[in-house]
Order: sequence, then C-alpha cells, then structure tokens
Amino acid sequence: MVNTGSVVVAPPKTRRPYRSPEREARAHATRKRVLRAAVTLFAERGYAATTIRSVAAKAKVSVPTVETLFGTKARLLKATIDVAIAGDDEPVPMLDRDWATAAIETTDAETFVSIVASVLAPAQGRSSGLVLSVFEGSASDPELAVLAAQMSAQRATMATWVVDRLIALGALHDEIGEDEAVDTLFALMEPALFDRLTRQRDWTLAQYEHWVARSLRCLLVSDAGQRRQSPTDPRRSPT
Repeated sequence: MVNTGSVVVAPPKTRRPYRSPEREARAHATRKRVLRAAVTLFAERGYAATTIRSVAAKAKVSVPTVETLFGTKARLLKATIDVAIAGDDEPVPMLDRDWATAAIETTDAETFVSIVASVLAPAQGRSSGLVLSVFEGSASDPELAVLAAQMSAQRATMATWVVDRLIALGALHDEIGEDEAVDTLFALMEPALFDRLTRQRDWTLAQYEHWVARSLRCLLVSDAGQRRQSPTDPRRSPT
C-alpha cells in the first residue's frame, strides 16, 4: 500500500552559536597581548623591520594566530594605531565615547575647545610615531598607501566634527569659512607637527594641549581674542 496522506515534516532545528565566556575572555586577552607586542616592536624597529613572526614571538603566540586575528601586517598596524589613539582596545569609535558626549552637551565654546584639546594631546602622544610610520612607508607600500588615506580621512572627519559643533554653538569666527576651518584644524592635528614640538622642541603634553586649545580659540572661535591667557600657562617650564 502507498500512503497518500500528508506527511508533516518538522522544520530543521537551527543551532544556536555556542558562546563561551571563558573562550571569549581568552581570545580578548590574546588580542591585547598581540597588540601590546606590536606597539612595542613598531615603535622600536619601525614598520619595515617588524614582522608578523617577530610580533607572534614577543606575544608568545603562533604566527597563524596573529594572521587569523589581523590578516596582514598593515592591518595589524592599523589596529595598533586605533588602540593608541583611543587609549584602549574597546571597539568604540572615538566620537561615540564619553568625552565626545560631554563635548556635545556643553553650550560653551571655551569648554568645548578645552575638551577637544585634552583628548587630542594624549592621543597624539600615544599614536603619532605609529601614524608617521604609515605615511613614511606609503610611497613604496600599496597597503600602507591605502592605510595612509584612511588615516587622513579619519583626521578630516574629526576636524569636521569639531567645526560643525562650533557652528552649532554659533562660535565659529566670522572671517573664516567652514572648509578653511576644517583645513586649519586638520593641519593642527598633523602628527609630524606634534612630533617636532615634543621631540625637537622638548614640549610636554601639557604645553601641546594648551597650545592646541589656544590656537583653536584664536583661529576658529569668534570671541577668542577677547579672552585673557590663563595664568597657569604651561608653555614654559618654571626656572
């Protein structure tokens, strides 16, 4: 006999992806260890002399582990720069962090500029050497050329965000256009400039932070010229 009745076929069970908190914690710790090793070696040896194998050896992991986490050496460098700029390895964009929220919430241009400068200075201190290595190698390395373009685009995004906020506050200087304001801040954020001031002119981070804040007020903020210089100006060390 042939069964002509309808046959109910149960839908296939879908497997839920297995997630182990312990495994994720180990993977996160491994990634941090690799990034710390990469930061050290890129700073000490430069990009060209640093290899995936040397990073793996310093981090005490296998070469395939590093390649699985980051792919190429250029991508590893990009990850180390992102961590250096942010100051941690949390996957939160710079403009989504608490400092950006505080900056947006202020209604005072003076406070806004001070917050921006207080973030830019330590970020430059942690990342400028790595970023410069990208631009120095971009002429001969296609992957670094792509990365250099990405870094420039990120800086332009940051500069645009700052200028847009000054416009929203009604604080952008009347004699400067929006595009020129973005380009001005883009230039102030140049890693090579930070490097020259701190390494060749022996500026401290506090001096650089004060200079950035004061430059932004003078060049971009409409009422900057009416403000008096702070008596705690750190531009010169006490004698």
